[in-house]
Amino acid sequence: MRLTIPSRSHQSRPCPPASPRQRLGCRRVHRPSAHRWLLVGEIVAVGLLLTGSAAQAETTHALAVAPTLEVVLTNARNWIMGILALVATVFLTVGGLRYLMAGGNPGEVEKAKQAFKSAGIGFGLTALAPVVVEILRGILGM
Repeated sequence: MRLTIPSRSHQSRPCPPASPRQRLGCRRVHRPSAHRWLLVGEIVAVGLLLTGSAAQAETTHALAVAPTLEVVLTNARNWIMGILALVATVFLTVGGLRYLMAGGNPGEVEKAKQAFKSAGIGFGLTALAPVVVEILRGILGM
């Protein structure tokens, strides 16, 4: 015979078999689902947004203005060189790790060599970035 103890939720389930003392304290605990917690969170967020005071923003006319086109080209060159150098360094690191972990496998050694070639191309493009900017300056007549 299984004992069932009524619970506050709409379902009741039998208690698992245990000693009589443990059965006396058996009760189904009703826990809210994740959807209810999400709903509570949304209500709290909307309440905070509605009750917050409006912030006064200062008006600005321009967020970022470069003084000259030369400054823009110099900044672009610096960013391009930094990104190319970073990518080339990643390829160099990957190639070195592949070469170390190849263990004599010719396929892996070839992949490592290809990564070294890609790193070399990346460093070459990094070195050529100032030349490209100078060409753009010549085209723009600066």
